Amino acid sequence: MAEINKREIEEMKRKIEDIGSSLDISSKRNNLKSLELESNRENFWDNQEHAKNILTQIAELKEEIDTVTKLREDIEILYNLAEEQEKEKTEFLQQEFDNIKKKVLQFESLTFLTGKYDKNNATLSIHSGQGGTEANDWTEMLLRMYTMYVEKKGWKYQITDIVKGNEAGISTVSIDIYGKYAYGILKREHGTHRLVRLSPFNTQNLRQTSFAGVEVIPIMEDLERDIQIPNSDIEFKAIRASGPGGQSVNKTSSAVQITHIPTGIVVKCSQERSQLKNREKAMQILKGKLWRIVEENRLEEISEIKGDYTIAGWGSQIRNYILHPYKLVKDLRTGIEITNPESVLDGNIEELLEAQLRIQ
Repeated sequence: MAEINKREIEEMKRKIEDIGSSLDISSKRNNLKSLELESNRENFWDNQEHAKNILTQIAELKEEIDTVTKLREDIEILYNLAEEQEKEKTEFLQQEFDNIKKKVLQFESLTFLTGKYDKNNATLSIHSGQGGTEANDWTEMLLRMYTMYVEKKGWKYQITDIVKGNEAGISTVSIDIYGKYAYGILKREHGTHRLVRLSPFNTQNLRQTSFAGVEVIPIMEDLERDIQIPNSDIEFKAIRASGPGGQSVNKTSSAVQITHIPTGIVVKCSQERSQLKNREKAMQILKGKLWRIVEENRLEEISEIKGDYTIAGWGSQIRNYILHPYKLVKDLRTGIEITNPESVLDGNIEELLEAQLRIQ
């Protein structure tokens, strides 16, 4: 095995420093000190919500600072070892370098997450498209893929609305995802996902193409400043519905449906037992959808959105998942190709997500 290239190590050292500068780690150290001083005040817990927010900020700052510090230490140790390189150390050094490189690339993704709501939690919805029962099954496969990814990340999720398919699978489902930068990391999953496989639903076992639309919006705790919707633009309806997994959580008409009249956007929510809470959640989702349209179309006012609304990108697929006649997952925007689609469908989508973050 060839000796590890010290020039590569030096380049990695520079990259780590560049990331530290981009994330302004120096200022974050000062900010951390200020927040820690605040958290030590006697009356800190008088406002519990504010206190929890401060502690969350402290944890996030510590994580970023500690990551940069550890990467700096690891690459320095590796550089010193490389100078004393012996043949039996070569493989070990290469493995360590590859591990550091992987961590650096993952951490570098934070420098791309600068959007207004990139740090927020996210609502991810999947809607079956063309393909009938096949598409419903594909929707359920995508739900499994995303929830497995969320679990691998150590994040949390909650199904807020689900409509089962008539014969199999899922017609539509929405989940709230709770994790640092969840929206920023997942936002470019928004679009049409296409599956090609041998059908498990017909006796001829023919090849079948199915489509599902993924929609990702940020969960925004305070939308009033950014999104204002006149009451005259809203049509509210109380409905009966089964909860996630078929549980009958709505003995009364606690589920709600809200229609945004100018765009035709319909939002349903059956997450809570209280109609009031479901209405608040539905309005939060609606405002998130409208905010995304404003952002994507660079509009200045909500009032500029007119006409029927469909999921952004619905006519243009973003990724193909091919299980037959060959095995391949290809992202059509980044060009990333993975020849193990089963692994991708088991939630190993990190490579696809990281490549998307570099799309400018």
